[in-house]
Amino acid sequence: MTQAFDIVIVGAGMVGAALATGLGREGFNVAMVDRAPAPTFDSNAAPDIRVSALSAGSEAYLQSLGAWDPILAMRTTPYRRLAVWDEAPHPLSKLLPRAANHVEFNADGLNATHLGHIVENSVTQKGLWQAAEAEPTVSILAGHGVSRITQNEASATVTLENGQELAAALVIGADGAQSRVRDMAGIGITKDQYSQQAMIISVRYQGEVQDITWQGFYPSGPRAFLPLYSAGAQYPGESRGSLVWYDSPAEIARLKSLSDEALMAEIQKAFPQELPPLTHIEDRGSFPIARQHAKHYYSGRVVLAGDAAHTINPLAGQGVNLGFQDAECLQGLLKEARRGGDDLASTHWLGLYEQQRRPANRRMMLAMDLFYHLFSNTIPPLHLARNLGLGAARALPFARNKVARYAMGLDSQPPAIFREITNRLPMPNWL
Repeated sequence: MTQAFDIVIVGAGMVGAALATGLGREGFNVAMVDRAPAPTFDSNAAPDIRVSALSAGSEAYLQSLGAWDPILAMRTTPYRRLAVWDEAPHPLSKLLPRAANHVEFNADGLNATHLGHIVENSVTQKGLWQAAEAEPTVSILAGHGVSRITQNEASATVTLENGQELAAALVIGADGAQSRVRDMAGIGITKDQYSQQAMIISVRYQGEVQDITWQGFYPSGPRAFLPLYSAGAQYPGESRGSLVWYDSPAEIARLKSLSDEALMAEIQKAFPQELPPLTHIEDRGSFPIARQHAKHYYSGRVVLAGDAAHTINPLAGQGVNLGFQDAECLQGLLKEARRGGDDLASTHWLGLYEQQRRPANRRMMLAMDLFYHLFSNTIPPLHLARNLGLGAARALPFARNKVARYAMGLDSQPPAIFREITNRLPMPNWL
């Protein structure tokens, strides 16, 4: 027997669950499908190794979905400051003050209470599942993968691995970077693997919870600190944090092979002096870094959102924020399509979605790619250029804060100078 829905969403991660909740709130009859079971949360457990820096814009969207309060009720860490600096040695390093190549963004300068929150991915997903479950028109089909998608002029049929069939006007692929929905729809991608990998390390450190997240840039790649929450009465005077170490695959493999004690010593030696004293390593993992972009965001009755449509260098933690922007945009356009009595898979509305989201995603991808190549080298002219850029950012707080407001999702459009720079750069074929 075939079940009928308005929309079937494949993928119940953060972006998929946000779409299910938002569309359910608009009265759409939605099925959300995922092979994985429902996310769980244990307040006594160590933090999920996967965390994201949710921007203020993402917080506002999650609030509109009724998911933000459940997320806050679990655990989140607000940050009020964000700092970046260049740690690459150069001939003038000993002559210039360290602050010369140091830029800090502060919530006070943006008339905001905070810049964002560091949240475990599982916590965000759990909050969104709770919000989706509260919507009477949302059906969650967990534990089932998709084996086939067929389309005709009137509808699309999603066949699950257990043989169950779901018919809908539109199928949304929110099933991540390795999207099967994208493959089934015949949508190609352009992909570029970076020469670096990223190692994530969950740690405890001595001291109170910090209100700053920072990245120090080295020729081999950045090293970042993200504050988490207090370690609690079990570990008095300690807090939890997440470290990210970008380096060559060989170096990451070497680091992963070390004991906790040896790795802690390497971290304290290799990270900037701002790193608080570590007391314990709780977990570690690594992943390759790749940039990819779908050649089209839709095909027939299938449309893509989040990592299924694009993945970005994680330098500034913009990946999930871009995914939430996709979800919010698509949700709004589908609402307008229904209001006009149009087919939800109309090329007019899906075309508008791609027209709105592809340039914004492309702009951020290009900026992060430029940032990556500018900082991950020791070429003297580029070293000079990046230090001049950091110096200019320090000297021009208004322009710096405009860029920060755009990255936070507080301004919908980037500042003019940001658009001018990205528009003048040669457009790579992967965009």
